[in-house]
Amino acid sequence: MRVPPRGGEHEQAPEHSMDPRSGERGASSHQSVIDNAVYVNGQRVATPPSLAEAVVALRSHEGSMAWIGLYRPAEAEILNVAEEFHLHELAVEDAIVAHQRPKADRYGDTLFLVLRAAQYLDSPEKVEFGELHVFVGPDFVLTVRHSEAPDLSKVRRRMETDPDLLRQGPQAVLYAILDAVVDGYAPVVAGLQKDIDEIEVQVFGGDPAAPRRIYALSREVIEFQRATRPLLDMLNGLIAGSSKYGVDGELQRYLRDVADHAITVVERVDNFRQMLQDILIVNSTLVSQAQNEEIRNVTQASYAQSEEVKRISSWAAILFAPTLVGTIYGMNFTHMPELDWRFGYPFAVALMAAVCVTLYLVFKRRDWL
Repeated sequence: MRVPPRGGEHEQAPEHSMDPRSGERGASSHQSVIDNAVYVNGQRVATPPSLAEAVVALRSHEGSMAWIGLYRPAEAEILNVAEEFHLHELAVEDAIVAHQRPKADRYGDTLFLVLRAAQYLDSPEKVEFGELHVFVGPDFVLTVRHSEAPDLSKVRRRMETDPDLLRQGPQAVLYAILDAVVDGYAPVVAGLQKDIDEIEVQVFGGDPAAPRRIYALSREVIEFQRATRPLLDMLNGLIAGSSKYGVDGELQRYLRDVADHAITVVERVDNFRQMLQDILIVNSTLVSQAQNEEIRNVTQASYAQSEEVKRISSWAAILFAPTLVGTIYGMNFTHMPELDWRFGYPFAVALMAAVCVTLYLVFKRRDWL
């Protein structure tokens, strides 16, 4: 059970800082030790109040196993545990600094794993990733958690209600932790699928915010790939080395079941990335089509406007011709021979009509009218 912080203060979000050297990491052992238990034959026989007493209890019970859970421990505390259980300095450095990629390394008879847990947050519609370090020795399991996920208290309760499984020792605990991490991916996969479905609706609905959401979700999917894909090699390695390290046959089948679930998750995540790429291409195509349609409409409007200008200009030219002739003959100068000519008026009218008909025929032939 987790001991509440002193003074009734709330714990800060574990992902705010994973650097144990920062001021936030100056937690006491009472705050960082989530649970500290010693088991014999699948039964809890001691719950030491301190890590030193846990080591004493472990050594005082033959065939016992210690399971120590730490939550964002201080650097000095990790170094103290490392000294008690003879942990390799490279693994200890990774546990202190954190921000490690998922991996599995073996140092002598101690196996060190880095796991990336994930949880889907409904309200902001995003995936939050956490980091878990697991040390598995011949008679101990040490977990160093840098985030809320996964909830290892559920894993411990599950194991304590199944003494036959817990009796198989640290390897059984490792299996339960891996199973919890992989099972925790299922809600994330469902949440991402829901987001992708919503994005498809946005894209075909012409929402201009769709590309930004596609980009943000693509980054989460890539991060999810980085967290899940290394699990396949890790699980295959554990299964391959099971016989060498005396892992029970039934437990090997459990590990293969976890590997099957991990493969399913990895395949789904790979599909998500491909789907998002396809959706982005479709969105670009739809945007291009909309732009082309807009350009076509503008072009049609410009063409219609041009046709109207042609018509107006043609009629203006036709009407201008008789106006010009009438203006000239309306000047009434003294010396204008046409003023005394009997056919002056009919000639002027005929001239205006001829010019108008000629211009009309010219414009009509050019489809201006």
